[in-house]
Amino acid sequence: MANTYTLISSNVLTGSAASVTFSAIPNTYTDLVIKASIRSTRTSNTTDTITLRFNGDSTTLYSDTFIRGSGASAISSSNTSNSYITGQYATANSSTADTFTSFEYYVPSYLASQNKPVGLSVAHEQNATTAYLFGGAGLYRSTSALTSVEIGLSNGNVASGSSFFLYGIKNS
Repeated sequence: MANTYTLISSNVLTGSAASVTFSAIPNTYTDLVIKASIRSTRTSNTTDTITLRFNGDSTTLYSDTFIRGSGASAISSSNTSNSYITGQYATANSSTADTFTSFEYYVPSYLASQNKPVGLSVAHEQNATTAYLFGGAGLYRSTSALTSVEIGLSNGNVASGSSFFLYGIKNS
């Protein structure tokens, strides 16, 4: 059971950015948690997927499985050999002002010499008739310790006001 939950770093954007990277992650924790509220600069809700990469690696070592519900329907999907772990939709710039997609990624054993599993939950809000809730799991097929995390979007830029927080969890 975790007994410490420590903020390692945070970033609240004052302008748009292609991505946000937490680098030089210390090796003093057992697990990592990334929490964020994100909005895209694009006007389309359906094509801007949140992306998660580790250690600057954009090769096809990532996979994910998720379920998505909109209140009217549900789907599930799996992706293999991706260049990122999918976090699903970011709230678009054309959505109601000041609405954001909120998400959490949980990365256990980020220092272990094993593939890195990731738990994810995402709530996409746009103050419209369709909003989405996602739950899923990802996998980074690398045995290297994680030293950096990059969060971005598949197409557009991350909008000003988006906020990102990296926490370390220490089990003892």
